[in-house]
Amino acid sequence: MIRAVVKSAAARGAETIGIEDGFAGLLEPTLWRTLTPKDTPGILRRGGTILGTTNQRNPFTCPDPPGAPRDCSAQCIDTFHRLNLDALVVIGGDGTLAIAYEFHKRGIPLVCVPKTIDNDIVETASTFGFDTAVSFATDAIDRLHTTAEAHHRVMVVEVMGRYAGWIALHAGIAGGADVILIPEIPFDLNKVAAHVLARERMGARFSIVVTAEGAMPVGGGRVVVELGSASRQERLGGIGFRVASDLEKIIGREARCVLLGHLQRGGAPTSADRLLATRFGVRAVELVVARTWGVMVALTPPDLNAIPLDKVVNRQRTVPPDCDLVRAARAVGVGFGD
Repeated sequence: MIRAVVKSAAARGAETIGIEDGFAGLLEPTLWRTLTPKDTPGILRRGGTILGTTNQRNPFTCPDPPGAPRDCSAQCIDTFHRLNLDALVVIGGDGTLAIAYEFHKRGIPLVCVPKTIDNDIVETASTFGFDTAVSFATDAIDRLHTTAEAHHRVMVVEVMGRYAGWIALHAGIAGGADVILIPEIPFDLNKVAAHVLARERMGARFSIVVTAEGAMPVGGGRVVVELGSASRQERLGGIGFRVASDLEKIIGREARCVLLGHLQRGGAPTSADRLLATRFGVRAVELVVARTWGVMVALTPPDLNAIPLDKVVNRQRTVPPDCDLVRAARAVGVGFGD
């Protein structure tokens, strides 16, 4: 994405300034550098961002001093004007887009690009990063089939996604999972166990269960590793180990959990993500040139459109329980624990 912005801006005779570490860079006057096409060779095949990022510095709730968040947004706005910037191109997920919207309302000209592996941004068919995460998770599930079948085990694979089950659903179907647990469909563990035991009666002595980190049982809550605060979201994780432990007790057979964690967020991006990021970056520059502010670039196949941020923020794109992907999974025998 950065490569596309820098190169397409340079082709128009415009200069690109890279702000390091996200919005935190606007709080530190020295965290910026000029980017030219000479800085971009080789980054297309790299994961992550050459500028760094942070999810712990919301300028509207700065954690300084600790326990007493304060609004530091004026400092960011001052830095924007002091650097003599014409516009911001903001890259990120729902939290980043919400912050960008607040700056837009305060007069900062900006265009946003949706980037998250969770694929939970509304008004766009996909976000870049998602396909790479799904591809890695699918490969991991493929590999786990070998050990699950050899040792006659139930393997529980926990994937990311926060409150949306897109990664679990896509990777689970692509990887041939037997059970997929997603936040949008609360599960009954006894029904998960019944599905596993039914497979065993058919002669399948192993099962693969894929669970999103935000999945939760009927009448229960999500497993939270760390509570949220004014400056950061709560951190989910651990549902996979809980499912494996409880499932083992019900079926009387060994169940193991594999937590993919941040492995899903690294590595070389897939060709699909490289293409999408390039398209998003070029379109973002076009919108800057057109002075179309306060919008997010969105994929609405086959086109890219500009969606006003007020239609995006404070909303979340989750899996419709009756969507075609869920129906397709059920049709080939995948259980959802419901």
